[in-house]
Amino acid sequence: MSAYSFENRELSWLSFNHRVLQEAKDPSVSLYERIKFLAIYSSNLDEFFKVRVAGVRKFTQLDKAAKKETKEAIAANPNKLLRKIYQIVNKQQSELGRIFRKEILPELADNNIFLTDSQQLNKGQAAYVRNYFKEKVQSLLQIYPLKADGKTPFLEDNCLYLALSMRKEGKTHYAILQIPSKPIKRFVLLPEEDGQHFILFIDDVIRFNLKELFPDYTHIKAFSIKVSRDADLNIEDEFEGNLVEKIKESLANRKTNEESRFLYDEKMPQTFLQQITNILELTKFDLIPGGKYHNFSDFFDFPDPTKNPTLHNEVLPPLPHPELEGCDNLLKAIAEKDYMLHFPYQSYKYVSQFIAEASDDELVNTIKITLYRVADDSDIGHALLNALEKGKKVVAFIEVKARFDEASNIYWGERLEAAGAKVIYSYPAIKVHTKLCLVRRIEDGQKRYYTYLGTGNFNEKTARIYADHALLTAHKKIGKEASQVFDILERKIIIPKTKRLMISPFSTRTGFSDLVDQEIANAKAGKDAYMILKMNSLQDQSMIEKIYEANNAGVKIKIICRGICCLVPDIEGQSEHIEVISIVDRFLEHARVYIFGNDDKEKMYLASADWMTRNLDHRIEVAFPIYDADIYAELRHIIDLQLKDNVKARIINEEQNNPYKASHNLGAPTIRAQIATYRFLEEKVKTK
Repeated sequence: MSAYSFENRELSWLSFNHRVLQEAKDPSVSLYERIKFLAIYSSNLDEFFKVRVAGVRKFTQLDKAAKKETKEAIAANPNKLLRKIYQIVNKQQSELGRIFRKEILPELADNNIFLTDSQQLNKGQAAYVRNYFKEKVQSLLQIYPLKADGKTPFLEDNCLYLALSMRKEGKTHYAILQIPSKPIKRFVLLPEEDGQHFILFIDDVIRFNLKELFPDYTHIKAFSIKVSRDADLNIEDEFEGNLVEKIKESLANRKTNEESRFLYDEKMPQTFLQQITNILELTKFDLIPGGKYHNFSDFFDFPDPTKNPTLHNEVLPPLPHPELEGCDNLLKAIAEKDYMLHFPYQSYKYVSQFIAEASDDELVNTIKITLYRVADDSDIGHALLNALEKGKKVVAFIEVKARFDEASNIYWGERLEAAGAKVIYSYPAIKVHTKLCLVRRIEDGQKRYYTYLGTGNFNEKTARIYADHALLTAHKKIGKEASQVFDILERKIIIPKTKRLMISPFSTRTGFSDLVDQEIANAKAGKDAYMILKMNSLQDQSMIEKIYEANNAGVKIKIICRGICCLVPDIEGQSEHIEVISIVDRFLEHARVYIFGNDDKEKMYLASADWMTRNLDHRIEVAFPIYDADIYAELRHIIDLQLKDNVKARIINEEQNNPYKASHNLGAPTIRAQIATYRFLEEKVKTK
């Protein structure tokens, strides 16, 4: 048992999602961006229940001995943890409802946009809604009677339903109506009236027409309900049989997995709720009260009939790279020096250009790549197909266990395989999470490697919103070491031998531990010792203990952690010298950057890996050093901007209440790191 204290992973994640909700609450954020953050919060929470809560609930069903082991594994009693999760979620959901009703709707109204409901329609609007219902909606409806002795309807994951209560001949009848999502949309734009724009939930279109739908019934009442289901693919044995075929089969079964949440309108009468609970065979742990409307993730597509640019973020188009823009031979340029790309600030086009040029180059014979999350219509995928057409050897490792992207990954794996690529799929019990592309070129009879190493996925869609870095290098020794990653994936070697790259699960943990130990030794020797650690999540207990040890030795530590942070700051004798901030802004901070003082010979590594147990021990990951002095300075400046952020940075503290850093630095110059980074890179283009 450790003498140190740690924050529970699930509760820390809820604290992160609270930071997302803070953005929806922030009046300085543009209106439609605030609406988007409500959607992000809702989407995040859906996934949390499908994955993390579903997992904790499984622990509650174990026998007593197994529960004891589980309690140690998750650092909490499963039942107590569930109660705490529900308590926090209910509080956050109430806050979301308040933000929506008291802030978002009035601000929309101030801009002549009215999200109306079925009880506020005027005569003309009512006629429009009746006609829309008959022409577009009615034929898509599915209705399931609810009877105690009848067939139990199956509620699909994440679909919206109306639970109906109505009277006929003195008896109360119950039914469930499924709200269609295709081909119609969630929001219906009503005809404009005197410059005013009215929008209606499709839910309310249906509510308004219930009497037409059930003409023989009276006292018709409708309440929103929704089920979230366990997203686990439930593959019992990854080691036997064809793993890809098992995943394909499990994808179909995912929709029928057990409930992890039954979300219902809290205004539903208790007798009706009990009736549904009994018929659907729900437990008290399934029930989560909510508002009149669910699936706030649909607000990603909330219409703006005014087209008013002031209601949206300032447009920041991806910048050209100051040296690579217009370059007609990337390989030649990379042969001469390293280049760094910063997404989404800079264009992602150079990545597909890199592969496309390699496919056309007569001296290139092989392209190897790892694909973790692939866009549906992937430019990278098409570039690889082009390479195959040009006769290049393509080796693609496809990680088909990347949750929620399994189908897209399998699709691209099959396309590449059909075109002649050597496709390697997931390995049992481990994920391949590294972001690596290797181009092999024969120059003067010798192999030369051109290597892409990144912190983010080969996905041009997410590259528009995920903040990541990618290195393009022809460094001979880095290329040879990167080739060992593919040797592992192709089962040519078992254990890599590298000096520059850290590769999980072989050397990343020990490599980073050694770097921390060096800072501890420097501090004890009276030297200046410090670490700057930027990551998505900090969860691994051994690494956190190592950070605590560094704190106690006098190492100055600054951490930028967007999401889960199980390290507890502000504890004497544990973490009093550790500053932790989280930045949540218009782009999702996804990069991993690790900086160590190293006795005035500072070292910097970028990585695909967070300091989570899964990244260090159960995934193939790569951490890579930055050698080029100009790139180093550029990255260091970007990290310094983030450390100085006093607009979007929150302080992670023992209370997990996310105070803005600005409130602790009154009078300091205003720095919003993401905007400052864009301007910094924009200036480089102007001065080139």
